[in-house]
Amino acid sequence: MSLPAADRAYRHTKSLILSGAAVGGAVLSEVAVADELGISRTPVHEAFLRLESENLLALAPRRGASVVPMAPDESRDVLEMREAIECSTARRALSAGPVSPEVLDEMHRNLAEQRETAGDGADGRFPDLDTEFHLILVRASRNATAVQFSELLRDRQHRLRRQLLQVGAEEITSALAEHELMAAAAGAGDADELCRLITAHIRRHRGVL
Repeated sequence: MSLPAADRAYRHTKSLILSGAAVGGAVLSEVAVADELGISRTPVHEAFLRLESENLLALAPRRGASVVPMAPDESRDVLEMREAIECSTARRALSAGPVSPEVLDEMHRNLAEQRETAGDGADGRFPDLDTEFHLILVRASRNATAVQFSELLRDRQHRLRRQLLQVGAEEITSALAEHELMAAAAGAGDADELCRLITAHIRRHRGVL
């Protein structure tokens, strides 16, 4: 069954924003989106209202919709929440020793894909794999509340991670190397080292911003 027109418009426009294809301050046209998707303007307007409620679009009469830029404070807030959640869940996931073979296999499969796509830059799949790598560790903690918060932060993390990885190929190379070390610490059951690596990884991102 095909998605309702408003949902299609919502997903399409949100993808443009989160991927960085529509940068902060860019003006989006309801008519242009409607024409691109082959739908009427009404469901696009519904989608824009929904995105406004998520603080991704700002609507103004006769001026259309503009993409809300990520403020420096938002970047800081997202990174602070990531550090708190990921360090806490890392310690819980390793509280009884190394992560399970299943979790470790999932991490290594993700890393293999990261290596394959690292050369594609921020426009490739690396940012999505980066997001998933960190979520693997959060889920391994079996902390349902932490997983829920991480899911809520996913969009903000995704948009921020695209912004960070646009800095240059060296950022992707560094992120991959740090992920490799995190997987090794998780496999060794070294919670202190894993938390140290997560903290350094996230705080390096703060320095980039």
